[in-house]
Amino acid sequence: MRTGQQEEQRDDDAAPVDMLVALFEARGWPYELIGEDEVSGEVQGAWAKYQLRAIWRREDNVLQLLCLPEVRVSDDKRTQMFELMSLVNEQLWLGHFDLWSSGSVLLYRHGLMLGDDGLLSISQAQMAVEHAVEECDRFYPAFQFVLWGGRSASEALAGALIDAAGEA
Repeated sequence: MRTGQQEEQRDDDAAPVDMLVALFEARGWPYELIGEDEVSGEVQGAWAKYQLRAIWRREDNVLQLLCLPEVRVSDDKRTQMFELMSLVNEQLWLGHFDLWSSGSVLLYRHGLMLGDDGLLSISQAQMAVEHAVEECDRFYPAFQFVLWGGRSASEALAGALIDAAGEA
């Protein structure tokens, strides 16, 4: 049984891509509709600008959110980055970091399983986007430590987590 408040909230929900477009517009973030089921935008994080992509799979009622911190991994750093991603992913409750095989681009990926109605609320949209950006910000230094600082995966993660704890 639904209460009046729950029904009112559901009335404000929208198709996932439409809701994300509304969020991007409200925040003043640049975005582009790639198609009916895909949107791409740009968000400024603490360390870098991140490209956000959302892809809606109607047949599964799943919204895939990708956050790309514009980090490309050279062939000579791939093994260290895979080791670091493994360590980083152990720290995550939602989503995971991955290395896109085409272009060797680092990305954060999270899938949101929506209900049978396939609608997304503004609070779900905000939380998903904010979480993706926060995770990219939290681990961005670790990825840079491996790519540019010559550190091992475990050293990079430890250094990034200590730095993050010191900023709080």
